[in-house]
Amino acid sequence: MVKQKIVVIGNGMVGHHFLEQLANRPERAMFDVLVFCAEPRPAYDRVHLSEYFGGRTADDLAMGKVEQYREWGYDLRLNDTAVSIDRENKIVTSASGASEAYDHLILATGSYPFVPPIPGHEHEKCFVYRTLEDLDKIQAAAKNGKVGVVVGGGLLGLEAANALKQLGLEAHVVEFAPGLMSVQLDEGGSKLLREKIEELGVTVHTSTATELIEEVDGGRLRMQFKGDEELIADLIVFSAGIRPEDNLARSAGITLGERGGIVIDNHCRTSDKNIFAIGECALFDNRIFGLVAPGYSMARTTVSLLCGEAAEFNGADMSTKLKLLGVEVGSIGDAHGRTEGSAAITFVDEQTGVYKRMITDRAGKKLRGAVLVGDTGDYDTLLQYHLNDMDLPEHPEQLILPALDGAKPTLGAGALPDTATICSCHNVSKGDIIGAVQGGCCSVGEVKDCTKAGTGCGGCSALLKNVVDAELAALGVEVNNDLCPHFPYTRQQIFHMVQVEEIKTFDELLHKHGRGKGCEICKPTAGSIFASLWNEHIHKKPHVGLQDTNDTFMANMQKNGTYSVVPRIAGGEITPDKLIVLGQVAKKYDLYTKITGGQRIDLFGARLEELPEIWRELTDAGFETGHAYGKSLRTVKSCVGSTWCRYGVQDSVGMALTVENRYKGLRSPHKIKMAVSGCTRECAEAQSKDIGVIATEKGWNLYVCGNGGMRPRHADLFATDLDDVTLIKYIDRILMFYVRTADKLQRTSVWLENLEGGLDYLREVVIEDSLGLAEELERQMGNVVGTYQCEWKTAINDPEMVKRFRQFVNTDAKDEKIVFVEEREQRRPATREEIVKICEPA
Repeated sequence: MVKQKIVVIGNGMVGHHFLEQLANRPERAMFDVLVFCAEPRPAYDRVHLSEYFGGRTADDLAMGKVEQYREWGYDLRLNDTAVSIDRENKIVTSASGASEAYDHLILATGSYPFVPPIPGHEHEKCFVYRTLEDLDKIQAAAKNGKVGVVVGGGLLGLEAANALKQLGLEAHVVEFAPGLMSVQLDEGGSKLLREKIEELGVTVHTSTATELIEEVDGGRLRMQFKGDEELIADLIVFSAGIRPEDNLARSAGITLGERGGIVIDNHCRTSDKNIFAIGECALFDNRIFGLVAPGYSMARTTVSLLCGEAAEFNGADMSTKLKLLGVEVGSIGDAHGRTEGSAAITFVDEQTGVYKRMITDRAGKKLRGAVLVGDTGDYDTLLQYHLNDMDLPEHPEQLILPALDGAKPTLGAGALPDTATICSCHNVSKGDIIGAVQGGCCSVGEVKDCTKAGTGCGGCSALLKNVVDAELAALGVEVNNDLCPHFPYTRQQIFHMVQVEEIKTFDELLHKHGRGKGCEICKPTAGSIFASLWNEHIHKKPHVGLQDTNDTFMANMQKNGTYSVVPRIAGGEITPDKLIVLGQVAKKYDLYTKITGGQRIDLFGARLEELPEIWRELTDAGFETGHAYGKSLRTVKSCVGSTWCRYGVQDSVGMALTVENRYKGLRSPHKIKMAVSGCTRECAEAQSKDIGVIATEKGWNLYVCGNGGMRPRHADLFATDLDDVTLIKYIDRILMFYVRTADKLQRTSVWLENLEGGLDYLREVVIEDSLGLAEELERQMGNVVGTYQCEWKTAINDPEMVKRFRQFVNTDAKDEKIVFVEEREQRRPATREEIVKICEPA
């Protein structure tokens, strides 16, 4: 069989989706595939690009790895840009000089940032916000700066402003239009969004035109605005929209739109039948689609056509739901009500900061659009009414008004047609999900693996679960929230049983309320609950069998079978003597050392039998376990605060020490991280932590339920200007309420999102004591604090516990199969290839 040659130009998110879809087709064997990628790395997730400033790495954002493309049989050319297309001979030439023939050419060149032609925009301290390299440049420039400005108040502009704020800069947004996000939001929604963003410390300048950018004394930049106003900044980021990257198509004589963009038909074909265009470079129906979901749809259409199937792209819905600087925003359909015969229903609550507006037809039967700011809880329901052209209820205003006596109408899974799109990122319909369940998927996780629904932006997760649960119920499968097959209860119910009945062991719990022998789900959950309530040592005989690997050995196992040693360094404060001890221990046991983002020093590469001796030396020097292995408090990060910093207004180190020493050892449903910043410059990044504390002139602002990692969430402002005593009291109540009510392995961020009533309800419980639990929560926390013990200090003084740290049960011999190699003057685990090479006979 003679294979056809496909050349793909561009390896962004849409280009990668095309390649991924093709790789999963049986017709893949019909094609040879070559990919030109202008960047030095394969495709990465630009939708979550801002998370790069929150600690995620390039690897975390990667969508495809070189090895994956190799497995798929693709020829990936990194750092090589296509520079010309010879349509007559069907040849693409690249910057490296390569000339490649094609049968089918896919243009996935994306877009480029639009930079207004303002005099001075070429200055070295002016940046765009598009690639990881752009973000690296911004990060470097921010290190010595104080003020950052974003030109552009659209979606990406506000993302960029949030990034500047995360970098510790005073952030400004300059927008030419009268309002923020003017494409997605109407005047009322834009006004409220501005108020909320300014409350978070970002200064917004609307109806503002920049006429000149020039360098002034000291290397700073002066922005001259129309009307004699000016702003002095240390760096400027342009995020004023995008333009389709169509130069390659233009030079090849392919038809473009009047204002740019490669014209395509509903088969994604350009004016050349052998050339397709997908993503932000493509112009369909005189429109550029600047979201990833329409680009994915184009990619799937093209793959289907190449594989001989009938497929069409007929446009895409541009509705979107997101959170900007912690503010919920939703836009659906005709958000501005520009369609003739439209009528609006508006709800505004200035006290809580909520704005909702529905656009219907004049009869109030069909939903044409909606704007939601401050609360997007109604988004999924409204979107389905819009997408599926469903008749609205008799009183449509109830869809956006607060619920009265539980009377708020809801749109259950049963009301949706099978054609309803549940996941727009991956174009998964209700029918697809039903098919997956009927095909044997018995959980949301299995449906995600099968259909990819919910694995894009994640905005459809709640509706996805609704559909899955409804179909399971229709099939006669019981839908429940049981902890596991051995306990027909939720974690919260088990917590209350253990507390009320003062159950102290798993055997007792199993005998009274469970069945069978237990499993890897219920045993660690029960162990965590016992530790939260009674705070006994996890290696005490009734508990040791409940722990997972890391808790069993009180250390994190690494990929080569060694373990990490992580002593607590409260608040990041450490004496020179203790630093010397860490260095001596690391040198004695030949451990790899690394300073972490949580202001600790991690020591890697310890053998199992070495752990007790290492910890004996560390505890003798005054160190305690850092609980890096447990679902518990990990770190409390801090800046130097008012003690040293000229901007500090409170002693952040002192407060961090108080907080960390109080909550160390607290076992919880998931790990907890905290931070204390000495001023609003936020050098400790408190707003990305489970508990964040930021100093003010009057006391402390308390932020709750944020986190970084794979599912980052901006913390919510819980209370302001608290004194020391009240701050600790509120944290006590919040943490213990979380410990009592969260599900197994549930981060505080997910817990808050699932908490009925959300942040307002949490305030009622904690501040107003609406449940009458305040004293009990404080008393429980006091018990945890009062019974604290360093688990490692206890363990090394107990001969029976020390016996657990032998590599082999019947001998004191060491495992000599662990192999290290030297790199950057330290040892690291050897790779499989290195081990094979080391073991080869000379």
